Amino acid sequence: MKIGFVSLGCPKNLVDSEVMMGQLVSRGHELTPHPDQAEVLVVNTCSFIDPAKQESVDTILEMAEYKKIGAARKLIVAGCLVERYRGQIREQLPEVDAVLGTNELDRIVGLCEGWAEDGAAPPADPYLYHDLTPRVLSTPRHFAYLKIAEGCDHPCSFCVIPQYRGKFRSRRFESVIQEATRLFRQGVREINLVGQDTTCYGEDLGLENGLAALLERLARIETAGEKWIRCLYAYPNKVSARLLDTVAEHPALVKYLDMPLQHASASVLKRMKRGGSGDIFLKLLERVRRAIPGVAIRTSFIVGFPGETERDFEELCAFVQAARFDRLGVFSYSDEDTSASYHLNGKVDGRTVYHRKRKLMAIQRKISRARHAGMVGAEVPILVEGPSRETDLLWEGRMATQAPEIDGVTLINDVEGAGPAPGQIRRLRITEAHDYDVVGTLLAPSETEARRPRPAAEAAAQLIGIEPAPRPRGPAPAGL
Repeated sequence: MKIGFVSLGCPKNLVDSEVMMGQLVSRGHELTPHPDQAEVLVVNTCSFIDPAKQESVDTILEMAEYKKIGAARKLIVAGCLVERYRGQIREQLPEVDAVLGTNELDRIVGLCEGWAEDGAAPPADPYLYHDLTPRVLSTPRHFAYLKIAEGCDHPCSFCVIPQYRGKFRSRRFESVIQEATRLFRQGVREINLVGQDTTCYGEDLGLENGLAALLERLARIETAGEKWIRCLYAYPNKVSARLLDTVAEHPALVKYLDMPLQHASASVLKRMKRGGSGDIFLKLLERVRRAIPGVAIRTSFIVGFPGETERDFEELCAFVQAARFDRLGVFSYSDEDTSASYHLNGKVDGRTVYHRKRKLMAIQRKISRARHAGMVGAEVPILVEGPSRETDLLWEGRMATQAPEIDGVTLINDVEGAGPAPGQIRRLRITEAHDYDVVGTLLAPSETEARRPRPAAEAAAQLIGIEPAPRPRGPAPAGL
């Protein structure tokens, strides 16, 4: 059959989609990026916050239209929305033929082919893929996400992820190494490790400093050229000295730390069931920067959490000005009815939340602009992505301090002829600075890079009959 996928939400959800696609391809089915040609449509949903839920429902209804005007005979809904609203989907969306939760990914073949029972009880053992699980990458050939763990044990009062994903569980150490080795051999240049909390990796397996040990082993994998390994979603109180020393020691481990702090007011953090304070976090940031010279630190905050006073918010603003983050995201609090914070008093009105978010981002914009201005004239390695999605006149790439799809990009000017090959790691001189992006000129490629062979991933993609393509920016559905 021809099967079409739409994957919404975070990179962790994208890996789930790639695993489901891999299982279908291994059974001989064909993946199509054209929903009007698909005989089965699968929507892998997100429901972390209200906008994500709305996007998921809108996309389900959009795909359901192809049962009327296209070749589609079946619509399957998977992912977090199913875990949260399984019954409501069945009752209120008759267009949906089957549902599949986050812990039931191995049922996708049976549901598509029609021999698995829709509505069967979820499995007793939560699903966790491994290195032998078929998987089809939907990212560009030169980078990939690798999920090292599933679930979460943290009690954050605003978060509903443990309700969908279950308790924290790590993939086996050697399974991660084997998958990473295979990805590098296929031509992937950058691997981004993901999980609900990567810094807890290995604790359930009895490993001490499990993430540091894993990163050290990954850094030692032999590859034909330079490689980048990035770790996302670090929990602040789990960032150990061993982890920092490991990142500092190995060139393949990019000097980048993604560490969502959520707030800086001790009283708000207590209500969030996170702990910590601005002073504690400033000391942690000082320790990180001392251990890893030149490190880029990304974080995210929630504004408008129940009970957040004007004083709490001003404390957060002062903290951001003092911390000087390289990257920062701000989220408006979403009052999810199954979260512990739903029952807290002191709800902040939407208008106030909106203005607080704008103010905090304005503060960070100035910090980011100043940081980028200080980089003008510097020469840095970049991973070439391809022609710019904004204009035909430029190409774009990413510095090691820019994670895919969440940070800014490095725009490349003065590109001659056909341009550099996507996936090359080249050196660039920064010539202009903007709020979130920088602009630069490529330096002459090294002799080694010029002779680098065509990635084997191109041949691998042809073998399974699919041409992976970059995912679009923004909330648009991620096709193949």
